Amino acid sequence: MAAYYLASKKVQLQETDDPIEFYFEQGWTDGLPVVPPTAEKIGAFLDAVGRSPSEILGTEPVRGRVVTVEKVAINAVMAGCRPEYFSVVLATIEAMLEPEHNLHAVTVSTMGAAPLLVVNGPIVNEAGLNSGVSVFGPGNRANATIGRAVRLTIMNVTGAVPGDLDQSSLGHAGKYTWCIAEDEETSPWQALHVDRGYASSQSTVTVFPGLSPIQVSNFGGGSPEAALMGVSDGLIVAGPGNAEIVVVLTPETITHIKAGGWWKEQVAKFLWEQSRRPAGEWEKHGYPTGNADADELLAVTDSWEGITVIVAGGKAGSFSAVIPLWGGGSNSRSVSKVISS
Repeated sequence: MAAYYLASKKVQLQETDDPIEFYFEQGWTDGLPVVPPTAEKIGAFLDAVGRSPSEILGTEPVRGRVVTVEKVAINAVMAGCRPEYFSVVLATIEAMLEPEHNLHAVTVSTMGAAPLLVVNGPIVNEAGLNSGVSVFGPGNRANATIGRAVRLTIMNVTGAVPGDLDQSSLGHAGKYTWCIAEDEETSPWQALHVDRGYASSQSTVTVFPGLSPIQVSNFGGGSPEAALMGVSDGLIVAGPGNAEIVVVLTPETITHIKAGGWWKEQVAKFLWEQSRRPAGEWEKHGYPTGNADADELLAVTDSWEGITVIVAGGKAGSFSAVIPLWGGGSNSRSVSKVISS
């Protein structure tokens, strides 16, 4: 007989049984085949981080599901991770379990949010994370399996299974896996984690409760303003009064902004100004504005500081992305954590 694991429980299968099919039958996958988690493989992940398997990372607040290092390791093995990626997965889970991230609401809501992981620091090169071509797409093992490990943990450990707790109306591809690295070498500005008070020598992961990304075209060139007009238009779909929204700028767009000498702060302020619309116009398109006067100008975010700018993507192509957040980024806050080596 062969022994496999899920949620710290041993499953004994006959040698003639197919463990991959068994995991499908039990509903322990995301719809794709998983790597059968053996004690040897789980042990390699625990050894890589030097943490106790029984260490509690946190508790899912509604169902009271306890999340341990071992349970996360099992799902990381299933996702196809390598042991050297496991520290990123653990830091992500710890970030998501912080009260301000509001894990339960994010994972069960009809809005269909997914954890967007943005990794910074030396771990990017050490793990081989992709910050370039097809940064939101397939082809990189680290990006794909780290994000997938987080999703499998959400499903198998916290119980947020689609059709059960997870009541997402539409969902999006990020609910399979959504992990990127920021392109710190291309960016003319300090990195996201430095903006948040960490040293550039530290490795971090920042988790955003992301709705589906909106790709925008930035075909205007020659000035920062022209390069950013498509982005400012894309912001409008989020509606007014968000606490936070993410903008991912690709290197070709950055070329025009860098030539104009703009700082990241200038980019955020310009986008904030361009997103302002009269309250009556927002109302016309179905966005509530409270008691605002019809002529009062309301921006997409409460302040320009709510626009988080990240540099990533292929070096060719004048495209960028706007990523609204679940609950407007106020009911669930983005959280950053140091990745312990």
